[in-house]
Amino acid sequence: MFESLKGLKRTHKCGNLSVEDIGKEVVVMGFADSVRNLGGLMFINLRDISGIIQLFFGDNDKDLAEKAATVRGEYVLAAVGTVAKRGEGAINPNMKTGEIEIHVKELRILNKAQTPPFYIVENSDVKEELRLKHRYLDLRRPDMQRKMIMRHKIAKIARDYYDENGFLEIETPMLTKSTPEGARDYLVPSRVHQGNFYALPQSPQLYKQLLMLAGMDRYFQIVRCFRDEDLRADRQPEFTQIDLEMSFVDIDDVIEVNEKFIARVFKEILDVDVKVPFERMPYKEAMDRFGSDKPDTRFGLELINISSVAKNCGFKVFTDAVANGGSVRAINAKGLGANISRKNIDALGEFVKTYRAKGLAWIKYNDDGIQSPIAKFLTEDELNAIIEKTNLEKGDVLFIVADKDNVVYDSLGALRCEIAKNHDLIDKNKFNLLWVTEFPLLEYDEEDERYVAKHHPFTAPMDEDLHLLDTEPQNVRAKAYDIILNGVELGGGSIRIFNTDLQEKMFTVLGFTKEEAWKRFGFLLEAFKYGVPPHGGMAYGFDRFVMLLSGSESIRDVIAFPKVQNAKELMTNAPDVVDEKQLAELGIAIKITEENK
Repeated sequence: MFESLKGLKRTHKCGNLSVEDIGKEVVVMGFADSVRNLGGLMFINLRDISGIIQLFFGDNDKDLAEKAATVRGEYVLAAVGTVAKRGEGAINPNMKTGEIEIHVKELRILNKAQTPPFYIVENSDVKEELRLKHRYLDLRRPDMQRKMIMRHKIAKIARDYYDENGFLEIETPMLTKSTPEGARDYLVPSRVHQGNFYALPQSPQLYKQLLMLAGMDRYFQIVRCFRDEDLRADRQPEFTQIDLEMSFVDIDDVIEVNEKFIARVFKEILDVDVKVPFERMPYKEAMDRFGSDKPDTRFGLELINISSVAKNCGFKVFTDAVANGGSVRAINAKGLGANISRKNIDALGEFVKTYRAKGLAWIKYNDDGIQSPIAKFLTEDELNAIIEKTNLEKGDVLFIVADKDNVVYDSLGALRCEIAKNHDLIDKNKFNLLWVTEFPLLEYDEEDERYVAKHHPFTAPMDEDLHLLDTEPQNVRAKAYDIILNGVELGGGSIRIFNTDLQEKMFTVLGFTKEEAWKRFGFLLEAFKYGVPPHGGMAYGFDRFVMLLSGSESIRDVIAFPKVQNAKELMTNAPDVVDEKQLAELGIAIKITEENK
């Protein structure tokens, strides 16, 4: 029989009690974390979101002790009793409430529980699929609850900070117009307008720009966004952004207000002081030095361009790469030669192939001289030139990739991180923040044979590059900026185009006819006729931010009910089939393609 709360009101949360409460009569409620029966003495550890308190049942009340003996793990309990100091030998220094216990005089079993499919313990090593199937149990674990609490606190800091700095929190629509320029949209069929579809927002980009046109001056929102794309450790089909936009600003204004926000989060959440202003690094420098537009700068292993000494050497792989417009670049793993075996090198060669590199050349400087499979293709002068260019010394090993620039950057950028991880070169207590700036405005899509926006079509070109839009669009830099933390993009943004003619020109460069541009974005172009203030903004990946600050390995650990790799939600089994009646109301017939059967 289950008991009710009638006449009881919780006075304290379990983990909030302390020695200052000794002698007080309290009412606590929670889940039975563990039960110990020591003959005539009974102990139950009671757990709620604040922590654990030990309940003590003596031998002076036989009925109460017998009732406590029926309790099993995860039973839902309410207990009335007096806070008392534990005996000297019973103090638990590893427990926040380890000096006290509650001497129980009344126990109510509010609900029973079956034995859970896994133990409710910190840092569980249970398979993620099982945890997500029973996510409501997984979220009872104290480490998971701490992550949810941290998420809440960061959201509160964001709301407080941006409010203090003149931002208005304004909600934008969840049912919007599909503007397929980017990731795939999630489409929502309309019952009222059959054959027409809403799209779930990939971001509030256009709405927040229109809010600036509306004179709202500064906008802010913690907003849900949706992208129908393949998942990775830090990606989900639905995710949360801290989104903002500002009027009458340029790059420095947006960066300044956001650096102070980030510094505040680090101080209040981790009690870490981060130095403001953060380093700024142009995109080209980031790619040349680190092979990535989100470089992890906590360790070295920077890329070295050896194209000038390799372009005329006897190794055809090198010369062909340079002749075809590519490059030859290297990483010097200084002092790691003795720790990297031939087997390790072969594994790294396979690793770079996943980034489209055709192979990995290497030169090892041992005590007895140079060891390298490519040395036979190089003259002594050519080999010495490479050694000098890369500062190769005894104990070092050099890794080289020759190919198109994007392949070289991708493969060596990933390789430096792999080597650093394998050889413990990363200081995990270090927080390196930097802005990557001056991104290319456009990149060429070889499949579609046209230019696409590097960020989005509303990003403004740098003023000094405007003249290149017609003749050298690939060389136009954008007023765009990403904030990077330890090799992970925390967020990004840009100054927006606020001139009708320039926005129409941008659509033309992207391959839109005037008619197509107006069909897709006519509401924006129409609004531009009525005066647009210069404006810009950015958005943070909120889930990713929490993941990094909490030290989680996966973004799924900081989202209450996440999706898995195939975009399934294992607990409810969404997405799922729907009734034929629902489909008929929407005017929809299902046609499953062969590859999806």
